[in-house]
This record gives sequence, C-alpha cells and structure tokens, in this order.
Amino acid sequence: MKDYYAILGVAKNVSEQEIKAAYRKLALEWHPDRNKSPEANEKFKQINRAYEVLSNPEKKQMYDQVGYEAFEKSGSGAQGRGNEQGPFTYYTNFGDEGINFDFGGADPFEIFEQFFGFRSPFSGGRGRRTKRRNAYEMELTFEEAVCGVEKTTVIEGKQKSIKIPAGVDSGTQIRFADFDVVVRIRPHSSFKREGQDIYLEKDLTFPQAALGAVVDIPTINESVKLRVRPGTQSGTVVRLRGQGIPYPQSQQKGDQYVVFKVDIPQRLSGNAKKLIEELQDEL
Repeated sequence: MKDYYAILGVAKNVSEQEIKAAYRKLALEWHPDRNKSPEANEKFKQINRAYEVLSNPEKKQMYDQVGYEAFEKSGSGAQGRGNEQGPFTYYTNFGDEGINFDFGGADPFEIFEQFFGFRSPFSGGRGRRTKRRNAYEMELTFEEAVCGVEKTTVIEGKQKSIKIPAGVDSGTQIRFADFDVVVRIRPHSSFKREGQDIYLEKDLTFPQAALGAVVDIPTINESVKLRVRPGTQSGTVVRLRGQGIPYPQSQQKGDQYVVFKVDIPQRLSGNAKKLIEELQDEL
C-alpha cells in the first residue's frame, strides 16, 4: 500500500504550506537531472504523484476516504494520465528507452517556473515550447548567491532593478516580465558548492587528530566550535545539518560537510623525531 503522506514525510493533518515545503525539498533532492542514483527516477515519480493528490483539497479528501486505489487503478484516459502529474516533469533517454512523464500537454518547465519562481538549472532547456526570449548573464559572488541580492543594471536601454533570490546556483535562469537572467557564480576560496550543500576542508595538526581538540569551523553565517574526536583520520567527514545554502523561495537549507585533513610535517626537529619514535614504541 502506498502512503502519500509517508512519501512526502508529512503528517495527515498537514497544512497546504507544509505540503508545498516538503514537496519542494524532496523534488529538488530527487530530480533525476541532479540525483544520479538508480532509484531517483522512481522516487521522483512517487513524490510528484503524492504532491499532485495531497495539494488538491478534493483529491486529498478522496484519498483520505478511499486510499490511493482511487487514483492509481486507471491505466489510461484522463485519470491514468494524472498518474505522472505534479509541478515537475522529467524527459530523458537511457539507451534507446525514452521516459515521458505526462503533464497533460502543459510545458513542464513553465510549471517549474510557476512553482519555484525561476527556471530549473537541471532542465537543460529540454521540452521547451515557448518562444525564445532575450537572456542576459549576471555574475554573482558566492556570498551574493547565498544571501540574495538586488542589483541595478541597464537592459535593453533601460535601467532595471534585478532582484536575485537567495540560494540560486550557476545556470539558474530567472524569468522577468520581458527577459531572462542567467546566473553565474564565482567560486569561493574556501567553500566548494554541490547544489545546496557546501564542503570545507579543515587542516588538523597531528596532535589535534591523535589527541582530539576543539576547532573553529567557518560557515556561511558565522564560525562554530567543532569537537575533533581522538584518533581522527585524514579524510574524516563531519556533517553540519542546516548550515548549507538555502533553497530559493524556501525556508529549507542544505548541509555543510567538513572534511578533515591531517597535516603531517615534512621536517622534524631532532627532539620531535625522538618523541615520535618513543610514541611508536608505545603503539
């Protein structure tokens, strides 16, 4: 039995806004253009289906009374076509097998824009049926992309105020009244971005790694104290939940991952070498 509430990770008495927030996070996480795991395609379909039912008050009421059978028994016709609906669609080709999630003739990327307020950076322009619009590229710093920014520039001979929402990524295309803006993000000197998650390498001295320590870790907002466990190995990764980049038009945030790198000195004093040799005898 399929539980649409469980698929979205919400309670039965969930509000409309909570349904939308849950869908937004999961759809971005499992969109097959972004998530390359084998189960992403099927997971994405389930998330779309659950949202399509639970976001509609009439369908939600029917689902609560009858269950998912009321929506998924039909194999064709209008009811059957609804099985793949939702604010996303996905078109791809694995080998010779094409996969088409039907939206009843609606442009899937127009739906994406209506829901998120900007064009999917993962769509690659596929499936677009609208006429070509003028697009202008805007370069942002890492901090501007994280926090959002409003910039004044001249477009088509007129001064325009361009408001960029927090959390956009390189390749995001934002639609305005009569033109589009494509965002490019300059790399950060310390943070590496993967979607809404960020990665930071933190060097540890050999004593810190061996004995444990408390170290300062920069995040996009402020520094935090992080305890290093005794015996930490180089390459150990620690997750800081919710310390990543916000999803555009959402309260949800990605995570920050700290990758520890143990700094082994290339040159040792005679005394230091002797101490390490003594330590080796103890291990």
